[in-house]
Amino acid sequence: MLDQRAQTAGSTTAAGLIIKISVLAVVAALAVWAALPLISAGAWWGLVLEAIIVVIVFYTYLQRRSIPLKYLVPGTLLLIAFQIAPVVMTAGTSFSNYGDGHRTDKDGAVEAIIAAGVQQTPDGATYLLAVGESAAGDLTLLLTDQADGSTWAGTEEGLTELDGATVDGTGRVTAAPGYTVWTLADLNERQGELAELAVPTGAETGIKVQGLSAFEGTSTRSYDEGCDCITDSATGTVWYADNEDGSFATEDGELALVGWRVNIGFDNYLSVITDPEIRGPFLGVFAWNVMFAAGSVLFTFAIGLGTAMALNKPSMRGTKVYRTLMILPYAMPSFAMLLVWAQMFNRDYGLVNDLFGLSVNWYGETWAARAMVLIANTWLGWPYMFLISLGALQALPADSLEAAKIDGATGVTAFRKITLPLLLIALTPLLISSFAFNFNNFNAIQLLSGGNPFPAGETVGGTDLLITYAFRQAFGATTADYGFASAVSVFIFLIVATISAVMFRTTRSQEDVY
Repeated sequence: MLDQRAQTAGSTTAAGLIIKISVLAVVAALAVWAALPLISAGAWWGLVLEAIIVVIVFYTYLQRRSIPLKYLVPGTLLLIAFQIAPVVMTAGTSFSNYGDGHRTDKDGAVEAIIAAGVQQTPDGATYLLAVGESAAGDLTLLLTDQADGSTWAGTEEGLTELDGATVDGTGRVTAAPGYTVWTLADLNERQGELAELAVPTGAETGIKVQGLSAFEGTSTRSYDEGCDCITDSATGTVWYADNEDGSFATEDGELALVGWRVNIGFDNYLSVITDPEIRGPFLGVFAWNVMFAAGSVLFTFAIGLGTAMALNKPSMRGTKVYRTLMILPYAMPSFAMLLVWAQMFNRDYGLVNDLFGLSVNWYGETWAARAMVLIANTWLGWPYMFLISLGALQALPADSLEAAKIDGATGVTAFRKITLPLLLIALTPLLISSFAFNFNNFNAIQLLSGGNPFPAGETVGGTDLLITYAFRQAFGATTADYGFASAVSVFIFLIVATISAVMFRTTRSQEDVY
């Protein structure tokens, strides 16, 4: 018997050792894989950070002691990687002018401006042009050398050889790994974006787009370190560097094609507060954002609690069937249901207008659109409130309810004086988390209303939340402004954190009373 136990313990120890060695081998392999690009990019701080993490992991799991540490280390590392690091990076970006036209450093901006002044030379290479868009939204020239048929990718950093590209009969690139290739219609519609892309190939040479082709030539522009300016010898235009704004501009204020990324301090935050063109829309969106989050919590909680109280009766038959039906909206994918609701609110063919004999333009009128997103969001959210309310009701102390009945508190009085206060003690943290979730409920707006309706000439919609407003500033507008969008995101974080802190303080006060 003892021998069998010893054999079992030995086999368990051996299996655990094999698993530990395998996991650590994977960690080591991932560390080497991640270190190579860091070394090639010269990111030594990243390499040091990676080495520290690997040392911590190996130290933790190669010893028998510190059992709690074996559970804390992976959780802490994941918390830092997926929560703390994004917040810090977002906050850091908010203090910069990072965005379209300010993505690179000053040297890169100088090269791009010089490349934009390229004129074709007799011996310069010519290319067939296609345009690709990476997953991050960055534009790239996909070029085919008409002399030898080689394919190249051109960005603001220069030309790199393009492997694995598919070309048509004329030699033009039609598909490339990692890129979405524009159609001819896209190329015609988005010429403005393409005109801003300059591809340098040398100190004074670069690629210039001309229709559906491109050529390599020599630039008429040159940079002078003495005056910190760029001069175009063909036109006589001189752009002087403004190192505070990260841009080149003429004496008349005309900006050059490209600037560079610089630290601008609190300018993004101050623009939200002091710029009337930004402050007005921001305050309007904020007010609606609070209404949407509070309304969603209020409606879902009221309906969820009501249905929970109706089904929380032991004498009621078929409660299991009813409860299953109640949670169906919660069990379905929200993104799919939002798309279904979007069709149901169609003005001409939607089920809502047909069923109730209405002719409401749900997407064209601001308050109709707001009512629409609240209705759909309530339908999606109340099953969650039903579940937590039902659980809280079943956990209420029976003696308190019995004492209330003996004292004559029944019906509405018992609910208002006893049941609801006891429920709120348990449910307030969940209601706060629901408020925070709905405050940043990107899917409900983007998939259902898309922010509509938009007043003429405005980029802020009647149903936009701060999160969709920030998204549009960063990715949805003609030009992306990541710095400003990051500042709005920090505002959202501070607003939600403040409201949550106040609500939690109120919850503690309730606990002291009850």
